Amino acid sequence: MLPLTLLLLQTTISPAVRAEYTQVDTMIPMRDGARLFTTIYAPRDTTRDWPILLTRTPYATDTYLDPLGPGPTYASEGFIFVYQDVRGRYQSEGDFVNVRPHNPRKSGKEIDEASDTYDTIDWLVKNLRHHNGRVAQYGVSYLGFYTTHGILSGHPNLVAASPQAPVTNWFLGDDFNHNGAFLLGDGFAFLSSFGKPRPRPTRERALRFDMGTPDAYDFLLRAGSRARIDTALFKGGIPFWTELRSHRTYDDWWKARDPRPHLVNVKPAVMVVGGWYDHENIWGALKVYEAIERQNPGAKNVLVMGPWYHGQWWFEPGTRLGDQQFGSETSTWYHENVELPFYDCLLKDRCDRPLAEATVYETGANRWRTFDAWPPKGIVETTFALGNDGMLVRDGRGVASGQVEFVSDPAKPVPYIDRIVGARYQREYMVADQRFAAQRPDVLVWETEPLDADLTIAGPIEAKLLVSTTGTDADWVVKLIDVYPDYTPDPSPNPTGVRMGGYQQLVRGEVMRGRFRNSYEKPEAFVPDQPAKVAFTLNDAFHTFRRGHRIMVQVQSSWFPLVERNPQRFIDISAAKPSDYRKATHRVHLGGPNGSAIVLPILPAAPGR
Repeated sequence: MLPLTLLLLQTTISPAVRAEYTQVDTMIPMRDGARLFTTIYAPRDTTRDWPILLTRTPYATDTYLDPLGPGPTYASEGFIFVYQDVRGRYQSEGDFVNVRPHNPRKSGKEIDEASDTYDTIDWLVKNLRHHNGRVAQYGVSYLGFYTTHGILSGHPNLVAASPQAPVTNWFLGDDFNHNGAFLLGDGFAFLSSFGKPRPRPTRERALRFDMGTPDAYDFLLRAGSRARIDTALFKGGIPFWTELRSHRTYDDWWKARDPRPHLVNVKPAVMVVGGWYDHENIWGALKVYEAIERQNPGAKNVLVMGPWYHGQWWFEPGTRLGDQQFGSETSTWYHENVELPFYDCLLKDRCDRPLAEATVYETGANRWRTFDAWPPKGIVETTFALGNDGMLVRDGRGVASGQVEFVSDPAKPVPYIDRIVGARYQREYMVADQRFAAQRPDVLVWETEPLDADLTIAGPIEAKLLVSTTGTDADWVVKLIDVYPDYTPDPSPNPTGVRMGGYQQLVRGEVMRGRFRNSYEKPEAFVPDQPAKVAFTLNDAFHTFRRGHRIMVQVQSSWFPLVERNPQRFIDISAAKPSDYRKATHRVHLGGPNGSAIVLPILPAAPGR
């Protein structure tokens, strides 16, 4: 999904681009007879043949006009740009299906997003003039989902694909659910507009829901459960919202919508792009790259991860996020040194700048680095135990058995950011100061002593909790935090941003709905007061904790309205009534071989560093 500001943006093509390109709007027929609205911008220069850059979108083709293509210089580089409304959206015919399942056994006129991509490319190469027969598909977010499915089309003219922050699995890790926990604020804001049915082909955009207040925390707390939002606010008029409520476990409906099992025999070269600070689809980027890498030995498949929020590399220079300043235009560097060389090599045979397997930005140190694998080779998985005295203890040495507890009150959930914000996520929360949370009695805190040397993590982070509760269900939120020392001048050539004393920068955070601790298909209640293991993976990070900083872990059981409240009872949360939400005492058990801990993937310092 893209930010609503972009969804609602309607631009006109600039006179400079108009002078160099001709625009053609056409309806391309699919194998079942439906026609998809497509806008084509072809260079007026017909003295040579040009490669095709294809984007398929559910957000209307006229959203992407200036600049043309994925970056600010593409119009001057020479491509045929093709934008298409996907089936059932805006001016295209047919019925729209959210995250339409892939059907690998089509036999006739059955359709899916792969077949629509195939038919589109086939029409383009047979009907356009002055093209060189090479097609690349790209797109961010939902457009990344369609790019992943384009890879599955198998069309021989598709030689390159770049799924960027691709929507991949809306139950396990993208957008609406993380580890089975529903992300209320984002789901509410997005589906309240995007989820409205389209009665007929149109150019009009649906308006988002007007809460009548800038305070989403208060509004959604008063709104209650998903059931009440469906009946009282949406009045049953958002079909996909209702579908989400109907599929409360990782059932076959959800599994059919995950394209990863089908990413085999991949033929086009692939460049997967994502952002370390992407709240929505960092999971999708990492998992699509991983699936292609694992299932296609020898395939051309590279990964790029920058210091970006969702889609930031597409429409901002990428100099900062919130309080964090990156010291350079990271998006500009990516377009010039990675993305454009990728397309130039595959579409134009200009292969003078080969790409690394992984081009990744090291946050904390503010620099780009390259590796021949991701995660990098040589990672040392290191356990940091949660200690009784609030200390985070490397290797768990000397941690005595014990427990700490807190009361979780669904009527007063922990906010995810320290200010009044609207329903759509506040993107800078991914790097925001966590001192406001550390001061609450329902947030547990552990931290190391100041580091005597830089410490770099590179890869996935494992949370291993041993917990108990007086209730029968609970959410568990684990946050990894970089604690800054008192203010000191930063002499490095790449300053790492704001230097407020004690600033607690969120590096990575994730939620696990406790009922899914053993299985996403078969949820289990907690037995009150009986310890249980809750282990889950936080998304990869590539971050350096600088000398003098501390590593902190926070554990809590609410993160509102980012994540919907858990009634702390083993009931159908999507149908919960106000009386179902009850206080519970949660305990985190410490010490011993099964004591609570976090496992960090430490990258040894390079020689001479």
